[in-house]
Amino acid sequence: MFRALYIHWPFCLKKCPYCDFNSHVRAEVDTAQWQTALIADMRHEAKASPGCGPLESVFFGGGTPSLMPPQLVAALLAEAERLFGFAPDVEITLEANPSSVEAANFAALASAGVNRVSLGVQALDDAALRFLGRLHDADEALVALEIAQKHFARVSFDLIYARPEQSAAAWQSELTRAIGFGAGHLSLYQLTIEPGTRFATMVRERQFEPLDDDAAADLFALTRELTSAAGLPAYEVSNHARPGEESRHNLAYWRYADYAGIGPGAHGRRGGLATVRHRKPENWLAGIAAHGHGIAETRRLGVREQASEAMLMGLRLAEGVDLAAIAERFGLTETALVEPRKLAFYAVQGLVQRNGNRIVVTEAGMPLLDALLGELVPAELVAA
Repeated sequence: MFRALYIHWPFCLKKCPYCDFNSHVRAEVDTAQWQTALIADMRHEAKASPGCGPLESVFFGGGTPSLMPPQLVAALLAEAERLFGFAPDVEITLEANPSSVEAANFAALASAGVNRVSLGVQALDDAALRFLGRLHDADEALVALEIAQKHFARVSFDLIYARPEQSAAAWQSELTRAIGFGAGHLSLYQLTIEPGTRFATMVRERQFEPLDDDAAADLFALTRELTSAAGLPAYEVSNHARPGEESRHNLAYWRYADYAGIGPGAHGRRGGLATVRHRKPENWLAGIAAHGHGIAETRRLGVREQASEAMLMGLRLAEGVDLAAIAERFGLTETALVEPRKLAFYAVQGLVQRNGNRIVVTEAGMPLLDALLGELVPAELVAA
């Protein structure tokens, strides 16, 4: 039974050149139509999962959810509470761009029920923001951050580092400044060149060179050193928080709990089923009109595939995975979940640790996480 609900708002004012998320630019959006459609999609999930809830987290992602009118957010939250119920300490997060127009809605969004905001600051340098294709400047972002901290109990913001030619000294200065603003959570992502993005085209055309792997690894280590010293240790490979301020919603994903996802392109996991909504907004709306939901595909996951996902997600966390618990959950042996000889080998190398039933990727191993996952989790499990 799921305890988390994801609501996808697919619209942006502009597509960022690094972004491969399901986001779209539209001249006009019929808010009433979208309210009706999102509620229909939500009701379908409630019917498909009787007895689910109360919800421990609701997450508005995108796209740019801060473009949603606050009254729409309020209506969706009211329906979610009616359908599933809310836990007393429910976490309700909304992703926001730090523009002055959107910051003006923060008070109304807080009144609608949002109690945690995640700001897409991305950089504290105007030249970097222009390179990243952002519509705000650094001063505007800091004003939005100040307003957010007045209205929301919990505030997180994102930064993108390992930008072309970025030095360790420049990143140390920028991150130290960011930490000084007192947010309880930071999402710090290395710039990656995703296929199909404008940045991928620019790199192919040699308009810029990505930062080399060794320099990026040095910045990764510096990031973890600075955040740990400031009391914001990494609890996931790219996410840092004061103890108790971790994103409960994202922890549901990484701990492989069931969750519902509604809106264009949203994924869900419930009762061993994987659901995927239509990506294109118009196709999703057509699905709602025809079937009462926007699902493009529902697929039964085998136990080995679920176990593989649980391992691959859980090893991203600083807490690692409880091997015995995953084996019991899916009726598998521990040796089906992890290669014993490779686990022993990488433990000797200091890249992983086994503490009782728990396997943890170490600080030394985290920069090599993707390669380690490919080594530790058996190929036949991943391919299941």
